[in-house]
Amino acid sequence: MIGGTLATLAVDAGYQVVLSNSRGPETLQDLAAELGPLCQPATWAEAAEAADLVVVSTPVKAYAGLPAAPFAGKLVMDTGNYYPERDGQLAELDSGALTSSELLARQLPGAEVVKVFNNIYSRHLLNLSRPADAPDRSFLPIAGDDGQAKAGAGQLRLRAGPVEAVEDAGKLIGRDAGAVIADFDRDGAAVTLTRRGFRHG
Repeated sequence: MIGGTLATLAVDAGYQVVLSNSRGPETLQDLAAELGPLCQPATWAEAAEAADLVVVSTPVKAYAGLPAAPFAGKLVMDTGNYYPERDGQLAELDSGALTSSELLARQLPGAEVVKVFNNIYSRHLLNLSRPADAPDRSFLPIAGDDGQAKAGAGQLRLRAGPVEAVEDAGKLIGRDAGAVIADFDRDGAAVTLTRRGFRHG
């Protein structure tokens, strides 16, 4: 849902979008046609190779099937959360040894992974658009190990959607690390980031 919503927002903002999934590009023809000429379906490898920025919006259990080489040198935005009832029990995540984004980063060693969009409902992302100076504008955190990567993801989000970034949300921590955050204003986001354990650094 988040992946399709981000594709819609990106096309609306004038970006070229390449869609992919595990079932093959033929299953995305209808969605691509609906989104228009700026959107085309492709394989995972083709989409990663074509993109300046890659959004991975897939169940955590599918991370192991992602080919590392096409993602090398790319900024990868991870929108996923770990749900054992869907993904199966993953010992490294259950024990806290890794977060889901760290698992993705290990699968894609040449990519720069940031965690973003994992804590907002797709319908809110699509429908809560506000002007930049609106007092009820939504804010979401971006977590990652590289400041430039977080800033790059934040710039896209500001252009492509209604959400302004909290750029320094710390290291790669996701829902599986206890950082479930809903929609907050700037002050609320700052308080919640502190209380929910995002490591600033």
